[in-house]
Parts: sequence; C-alpha cells; structure tokens
Amino acid sequence: MESHEVLKNAFANTSPKAIAAELGISLSLVYKWAQEQSESGSGSRNPLDRIIEIFKLTDDPAIIEFLCEQCGGYFVRNPDSSCEKGYEVLPATNEIVMQFSSLLSEISKAALDNSITNTEAEDIRLLWDKLKGYGEGFVRCCEEGDFEKMQEERQKREQEMQPKPRTRLY
Repeated sequence: MESHEVLKNAFANTSPKAIAAELGISLSLVYKWAQEQSESGSGSRNPLDRIIEIFKLTDDPAIIEFLCEQCGGYFVRNPDSSCEKGYEVLPATNEIVMQFSSLLSEISKAALDNSITNTEAEDIRLLWDKLKGYGEGFVRCCEEGDFEKMQEERQKREQEMQPKPRTRLY
C-alpha cells in the first residue's frame, strides 16, 4: 500500500478539516497528502514519505522505534525475505519451537522471585524479538513457496538416484 493510500484510508475515519485545523495547515494540503504524486501537480509529499526519507538518510532505526512506541507498539525489523539454501520446513519449525521454549524458560526464570527486573525484562524482549523475526522469516518463505520448491527439488533428486530398469539382451 502506498503512503497516500494509507492517509486516504485514515482520513475516512476522521475529518480532514479537523486535521488541518489541529496541524495549522491548509485543508487542500491535507487532501493533497491523500493523492498520488504526479507530474501534473496533484498530490504532495506527505509526512509518511518524509519520515521514510529521513529514516533512509540516517539509517537509524530509533526513528521508527520512537514512532512505534508513541503509538503503543514496538518495532521489529523483518528478516530478508529470501530463504537460505538448505532451509527446510522441519528444521525451521523445530528452531521456532526451540526459540519459543527459550523465551518461556527466560520468563519462568525471571518470575521465580515474583518480580522481574529491568535487565530481565530486556532479556525477555530480546528473545521475543528474535522469535518474532525468525517466525516472520519462516512465514515469508512459506508465502514465497520456497518450501514447496525445495520439496519438488528433493523429489526430483530422489527420482534421478533410483536405478533405471534394465532391458535384457538375449
């Protein structure tokens, strides 16, 4: 989804006039933010585009982390979408289960004394973020069909390795 579409959808839930008044900008600018930028002059570089540009220029995830925190969330970067060679479903599934187990173990260890310190909370957060990232990578591989491709390749190799029937010569 493009940034202007995000804003257009958001403006459907509130009054663009109220947004313009609260921000101290013209109503026409608010409407231009919700339009695709074109050479004919329609649309305007909106705040979302500007934030993305600032992030790209600084390469500082603290910008996005700050926005997520202000909105009641937490930023976790998605892993690369391409699967590693040899990335298979069963070992990947086992890895997710092991990481989840590590997270639960850390939570249990931290909660033994019925309180969780800031350091323990940070450790839990790190494990949780790692699990979310790995899980996202797994889901992306599923969506891209990489697991299916690997299964097809494995079947092809198995067929190639089977002995060919021999014809008898008399």
